[in-house]
Amino acid sequence: MDEDCTYTSDGTTDIYKKPANKEKTGNWKACRFILVTECCERLAYYGMSTNLVNYLKIRLHQDNVTASNNVTNWSGTCYITPLIGAFLADSYLGRYCTIATFSSIYVLGMALLTLSASVGGLKPECDASGVCHPTQAQSATFFVALYLIAFGTGGIKPCVSSFGADQFDENDENEKKRKSSFFNWFYLSINVGALIASSVLVWIQMNVGWGWGFGIPAAAMALAVAAFFVGSRLYRLQRPGGSPLVRIVQVLVASVRKFRIKVPSDVSLLHETGDVEESNIRGSRKLQHTDKFKFFDKAAVRTKEDVDLKVGSAVWHLCTITQVEELKSLVRLLPVWATGIVFSAVYSQMSTMFVLQGNTMDQHMGPNFKIPSASLSLFDTISVIVCTLAYDLVLVRFVRRYTKHERGFTQLQRMGIGLVISILAMVVAGGLEVYRLRYVRIHDLYDQETISISIFWQVPQYFLVGCAEVFTFVGQLEFYYDQAPDAMRSLCSALCLTTTALGNYLCTFLVTVVTKVTTRDGRLGWIPDNLNRGHLDYFFWLLALLSFVNFLAYLVVARWYTYKKVAGPPPPALQQ
Repeated sequence: MDEDCTYTSDGTTDIYKKPANKEKTGNWKACRFILVTECCERLAYYGMSTNLVNYLKIRLHQDNVTASNNVTNWSGTCYITPLIGAFLADSYLGRYCTIATFSSIYVLGMALLTLSASVGGLKPECDASGVCHPTQAQSATFFVALYLIAFGTGGIKPCVSSFGADQFDENDENEKKRKSSFFNWFYLSINVGALIASSVLVWIQMNVGWGWGFGIPAAAMALAVAAFFVGSRLYRLQRPGGSPLVRIVQVLVASVRKFRIKVPSDVSLLHETGDVEESNIRGSRKLQHTDKFKFFDKAAVRTKEDVDLKVGSAVWHLCTITQVEELKSLVRLLPVWATGIVFSAVYSQMSTMFVLQGNTMDQHMGPNFKIPSASLSLFDTISVIVCTLAYDLVLVRFVRRYTKHERGFTQLQRMGIGLVISILAMVVAGGLEVYRLRYVRIHDLYDQETISISIFWQVPQYFLVGCAEVFTFVGQLEFYYDQAPDAMRSLCSALCLTTTALGNYLCTFLVTVVTKVTTRDGRLGWIPDNLNRGHLDYFFWLLALLSFVNFLAYLVVARWYTYKKVAGPPPPALQQ
C-alpha cells in the first residue's frame, strides 16, 4: 500500500505512470472484487445499524425520541463525512488510496464497538428485570466507536461506486453499456449484505447477544478490506485532478473581478487550452460551453491585463471554459440534489419509526419463533434484489422499445418514478397505523405492549421503499457519476450521499418539532413511549405530504435541467 500511495514531485503517483493493459485490467475482472468489498462492507454497516435503535433503548436505556434522534444523527454523519473522503480522493490521494486509508479507521471503529458490547467494564450492566444502567464512560466508549465508523465510512462511500465505474472505458461502446449495468449490480451487492444483516444478524443480536451481533459485522468489514486489496493488480486508476474547491473559487474570483466586462457572443473567443481533447485539469476532458449561468463566463473572457500577468496569479484572473463549466455542472446539480433530501427522510423511517411501529405488533412466526421488528427490513432488501434484477434484465429492454433510449428511462425519469413510489410507501405506512390504532381503541388495548396484529402487515411499506430505492438511489448513483466533471466524480458522489445525511437530519428536526408542539399542555404527543396512546399515523401523513410537494418541485427541476456535454472522449485509465 505504501508503494501505491507514494507521490512524485508533479503530484501523481508512480502507479499512474505505468501504461494500461486494457485486456488484463478493469472491466468485470476488477469489479468482482469491488462488488465483494461493497457487499461485505454493507453487511458490516447494516449489521450494526439496522437494529441500533433497539440497542440504544435496551442497553443504553434511552426513550423512543432520544434513541430515534441518536440513530438519525449518527446516520446523517455517516453521509456527511464522505465530503472529506471525496475531497481527498479527487484532489490528492486518488480513489484507491482513499479507500485503503479510511477502511483501516472503519475496522478500528467496528472492533471498539464490539468490545463496548461484550467486554466487562465496557458493556452496561443490567439488573434482574432486564433494565440496563450504563455509566457515562460506557456510553462515551460506545459513541466514540460509532463515530469512528462514521468517519471511516467517509472515505469508502463516495469512492467505491465511482472506483467501480472507473473500470469501464467510455471509449468502448461495449464497456460503456456494462458501466450502466454495473450501478444496478453494485446496488444489488449492497442489498445482499443488507439481507444477511437484517435477518441473521438482527436475530443474533436479539437472541444470542450483542457481542456476537456486533462481532460478526466487524469480521465482515475485515473481509471487505482483504477482498479490496486482493484485486489491486486488476484495477484501472484515475489520476487525482487537484483540488476542485480551488478551481471553483478561482472561477468565482475571476468572474467577480470582471463583473463589468461583457461576454462575447462568439464562444470561440473565450479562453481554452489548445489541445483538442485534454483540458488543463489533470486527467479531465474538455467540457463544451453551455448558455446557462452566463455570469461565470466572464472568468473566461480574455482582457489586455491578463496577458501581462505571471503564470501563478493568472489563474485567479483568467479561467478556461472547462473550468467554468465544472462550476456550472455543480450548480446545475444542486436543485436535483435538494429534491433528494425528503426522499432520504422517508428512507430513514425503516431504521426508526417502522421498527418502533413493529415493536407494538405480533412478531410471532408460529408458536415458538419470534421475529425481531428490525428484521422486517429484510423485505426491503428482498424488494431491492427482485426489483433490481427485474429492472436490469426485463424492464429496461421492454421500455427501450418505446422510448428508444439505450437505458430505457432517462436518469431523471428513473429518479422521478422512485419519488412517486416513496409517497405511496408513506401512505401505506400511515394506513396501517390508522388500522392498528383503531384495533387498539375497539379492544381497549392501550396499555398492552403488543397487540394481535401480525407484524407482516408491514411488509408492503418495506417493499415499496425498496422498489423506490431501485429507481431513485440507483438512478442517483448513475446520474451523479455521469454528470460530474471527470476530476470531480468522487466529490459529486459525496454530494449525492449528503442527501441521505440531510434526510436523516430533517427527520430528527421533524421528530423534535413534532414532539415539542404536540406535547404542549401535558399532552402525550404523536410519538410517546406508548405508541398505542399516540398518533404515529399523523407523522407518516406529514412525510407523505412533504414527499408530494417535493415531487412537484422535482418536476420543475427536471424540466429545467441541461445534461453535461463533453468535447472529447475520456482520458484512458492507467493501470496500477
